[in-house]
Amino acid sequence: MSVDFEQITRQALALPDDARARLADQLAESLDPLEDAGMRAAWMAESNRRIEEIRSGKVKPIPGEEALARVRARFTR
Repeated sequence: MSVDFEQITRQALALPDDARARLADQLAESLDPLEDAGMRAAWMAESNRRIEEIRSGKVKPIPGEEALARVRARFTR
């Protein structure tokens, strides 16, 4: 491989959110291709909708550890 993995990673992480989401989608697709193009389009639309909700302030993201703690608390009651 002529381009270093770490270099690619740094460049990918420097992309804007929407570009990183598209890249992640393409990488995931290359590992486990979705058979249905409609399903792929639906997931892309959902991803874009969620990004827009965060950017607009309609939805406030929470850290992953906090989200996991909330889920664990619900299921250990």
